[in-house]
Amino acid sequence: MPLYLSRFGYTPETWARLVERPEDRRAAARAYIESVGGELHGFWYAFGAHDGFTLWEAPDNVSMAAVALAISGGGALSSHETTVLMTVDETLEALRMVDDIRYRPPGM
Repeated sequence: MPLYLSRFGYTPETWARLVERPEDRRAAARAYIESVGGELHGFWYAFGAHDGFTLWEAPDNVSMAAVALAISGGGALSSHETTVLMTVDETLEALRMVDDIRYRPPGM
């Protein structure tokens, strides 16, 4: 199954609710991905441009998109980005296929 890295930011209101009532959000994240047949591999908070990161495994892009849309539509996040991760073997396979593609730059 494909792996996905998500980066998210909480709204100030969400942080205020968590300060008032601390909650481990890993169980919620696990339930979301398991509802589409996936698995949560990690959940981390961070300093910097993003408040946290999750590493998910999902059956396919549509399933992961459904989870991302449900979370993003919930109103607790100020930002949410998900990146499909490729294995080294998948990348090597893609590199070997490059010669079969007859790319032509614009205007040439």
